[in-house]
Amino acid sequence: MARHMEALTVEDTAGRLRAIGDELSERFYERADVVRTLLVTLLAGQHSLLLGPPGTAKSEMARELTGRIEGAAYWEILLSKFTAPTRMFGPIDVAALARGEYRQVYDGRATTAHVAFIDEIFKCSTAALNETLGYLNERIYHPENGGEPIRCPLIGAITASNELPSGEDSAAIYDRLLVRIEVGYLEDPSNFAALVRSAVHRPAAPARTTIELSALRHAVTDAVPAVDVPDAIVDAVCTLRAALRRKELVASDRRWRQAVGLLQASAYLDGRTAVAETDLPVLTHVLWDSPAQRPTVEREVLHLVNPDAKEALDLADTIEELEAQLDAMAGQSREALSEWVIKKAHHQLATAGRRLEELRAEAVGAGRSTTAIDRVAGRQRAVRARVLTEALGVDASMVQTQL
Repeated sequence: MARHMEALTVEDTAGRLRAIGDELSERFYERADVVRTLLVTLLAGQHSLLLGPPGTAKSEMARELTGRIEGAAYWEILLSKFTAPTRMFGPIDVAALARGEYRQVYDGRATTAHVAFIDEIFKCSTAALNETLGYLNERIYHPENGGEPIRCPLIGAITASNELPSGEDSAAIYDRLLVRIEVGYLEDPSNFAALVRSAVHRPAAPARTTIELSALRHAVTDAVPAVDVPDAIVDAVCTLRAALRRKELVASDRRWRQAVGLLQASAYLDGRTAVAETDLPVLTHVLWDSPAQRPTVEREVLHLVNPDAKEALDLADTIEELEAQLDAMAGQSREALSEWVIKKAHHQLATAGRRLEELRAEAVGAGRSTTAIDRVAGRQRAVRARVLTEALGVDASMVQTQL
């Protein structure tokens, strides 16, 4: 009976987390994969990095996600090279200092947070570097007065940056962020139109599913580590490692070991008791150091698990090439642009669009992820919109109906 009740609790927790993910994906356009990856990372008890330009809803997503965890202490900070460790982990108690006592006030700081959001993480000051690394690595903080280390209740940190690390100090922090997620501006014209409309018309209050801190903690410490990792998955991970090494992409043994926890968390989130091949795509956010390496990692992962998505990425190359040609033709006559559209761009974009629809239907029918396909389809619509407006002179307000 007790085991049955525990199973029900696990199912309820995973279901609530999936509902939270669905609600956030509905609110933040083109962020379904980002939201799911943040949930998986939190369930694995790991830290994530949102890498992208300003104005891409990085901090808003972090706040909205953590705000759904009832009973959790949340802390956030925007770092600069002048940020002192005491501002992060606890300021000096001035009243106590006046009495000759040296102590810090930890409430409301990183030291007591269950979830943290650290913006501009790579601007961490040299003075705060060691404390920040200790906080992320071991969940401990060494007080300024040299007292006993304080164990912090941190489950996971969501960090953000507009740029990659540029020095050894920030590189040390970068290495400790297991999951790295690229976040860009909206590409699908229909999503951008919806964003503009939402700024004019106040939307109805969205559904707001929450989860208890205790339930999340149980998932992180007990339920996720109990998810089985079959031998077939171990073999697939070994195959992936060998394939990436042939491309001179080498991740540390520690990173690979921690990645297993992400696979377990992915399976748990989907309500399964064992890792499956459909969980492997989360590794596309783990096994690269620079964004330029990410497409290679994604192709190797999808080669193992998702043939439809692999073909979609091949179509993405064609779409990117067409956009590059459009950029190169800037300044040419309308006649030259129209000829290019009629003879080449229109046919290739239409063919890619139809094939992407077919691939998505095949993936859905086989129960495979459509994340990569959807992303490429968004690029196809975005490039087609540019062709219509820039090359053919179609009124931008009409593009939505013609896509």
